[in-house]
Amino acid sequence: MKIPYKIKFFNLLFAITVFGLFIGCSTQKISILSYNIRYANPNDGENIWENRKGAMIESLLKIHPSAIGMQEVVHSQLMDLLNGMEEYSYVGVGREDGQKKGEYSPIFYQKKQLELLESDTFWLSDTPDQITVGWDAALERICTYARFKDKRSKEEFWLFNTHFDHVGEKARANSVRLIMSKIETINQQQLPVILTGDFNLTKDHEPIQYLMSTFEDVQQHLNPEHKNYGTFTGFDTLSVEKRRIDYIFQKGFTVLEADHLWLKTEKGLWVSDHHPVKTVLIVKK
Repeated sequence: MKIPYKIKFFNLLFAITVFGLFIGCSTQKISILSYNIRYANPNDGENIWENRKGAMIESLLKIHPSAIGMQEVVHSQLMDLLNGMEEYSYVGVGREDGQKKGEYSPIFYQKKQLELLESDTFWLSDTPDQITVGWDAALERICTYARFKDKRSKEEFWLFNTHFDHVGEKARANSVRLIMSKIETINQQQLPVILTGDFNLTKDHEPIQYLMSTFEDVQQHLNPEHKNYGTFTGFDTLSVEKRRIDYIFQKGFTVLEADHLWLKTEKGLWVSDHHPVKTVLIVKK
């Protein structure tokens, strides 16, 4: 018996519609980078920003992450990155005045993939809503955060990005607890959360262990070839650094991959004095 043409047509139309809904609602991969890009220090010799920024922009465009948590970004660098990476936008403020002064811990995000829903910054101190130096820290320290929606899957998530103090032990310990408390308060919807940053702490330190009691360190999934290498280089190309102080933590995702990336300029110099950490995630169902 022949199936009438109209029935065939409507069956096909129904199948296409269902497939389209499935694709539109399916979980999408989210690629995240954490990267301390080294502030534009005029005393860095051959490693000054002018010698690195071209390779930095080229590398980031090639890696093409969904979002990047950066550290040590001053305003002039921010403008260079935005001019060279037109498909990205950012959120963040300078830590010294809440506007353009001092280092940012900005979050860059792909405008085509992610919709920015809200964002803010708080200071790592007892008065997080005020521009302050916390505890025994040497400098102002901040955490910038944002809530995003994947435009295709409609899935939402939070991304927090920070840079801990390099001097104050008490500041680093208290900063972890402050961020954990803030996430609990802010994330009322219990959405998936990503935390990126330069924590100036190795994995064996108590604050990192405390973080790992709630969040997964994506570096647990590192390529085995990368597990014995660190993230801080100090621009030294002759030795292998074993200290990992840059991290991506997550909760509510499945980790598909994790890597340390080694990025160099055409002259064989490091693009920054830190290696970026990369991960690819999908929201748990």
